[in-house]
Amino acid sequence: MKVKGLFRPHYMSWSEQQQIEFQAPEYLRNIIRIITESGLRVYKELMAMKKEQLDLENAVVWIPDSKTPNGIAEVPLTSLAVEAFRDQIRISGQGIWLFPSDENPTGHQKTLKTVWHATLRRAKVRYFRIYDLRSTYATRLSAGGVADEWVTQLLRQGDAKVFKKYSQMKLQMKREALQKLNRKANEGQSSFVTERPN
Repeated sequence: MKVKGLFRPHYMSWSEQQQIEFQAPEYLRNIIRIITESGLRVYKELMAMKKEQLDLENAVVWIPDSKTPNGIAEVPLTSLAVEAFRDQIRISGQGIWLFPSDENPTGHQKTLKTVWHATLRRAKVRYFRIYDLRSTYATRLSAGGVADEWVTQLLRQGDAKVFKKYSQMKLQMKREALQKLNRKANEGQSSFVTERPN
């Protein structure tokens, strides 16, 4: 099936993430957590990653080869990303690759299309590209108050214009937050009693 027009980046909400992770095989769950916590590029950086690139004691990963010159860097990791990397090392076996594959001549996995489609279907989440996990990372940073220029640096992008693509969903995220606030307020409304002074 061909999709016409350009894809708009999809922001994955926290509830969607939980639904997807619940249905995902362990290694895909690790991938979701790593990308949404670090913004790594799925295929160019994460799938081709060797264990020697990780320094989990100092919570950094070294990217020696990337899509852009700015992408070659040390990437800081959150505690959730470190935990996901540790779990992936545990299940990856003795080899050099973090995501090994016997079926691929490179020795590591090259595509996640089949498992990603199947997982979204099981989770009853409408299809979006796995690459949009990187957009989710950028959107969460932005909505969390991180300045645009820092988000661009954390994405390791050379062009600040690219950031606009990743921050499109920020408004949607803020609306979600407001809806939660309103629901909480409505739930608590009946318990408030206004006393008039005599």
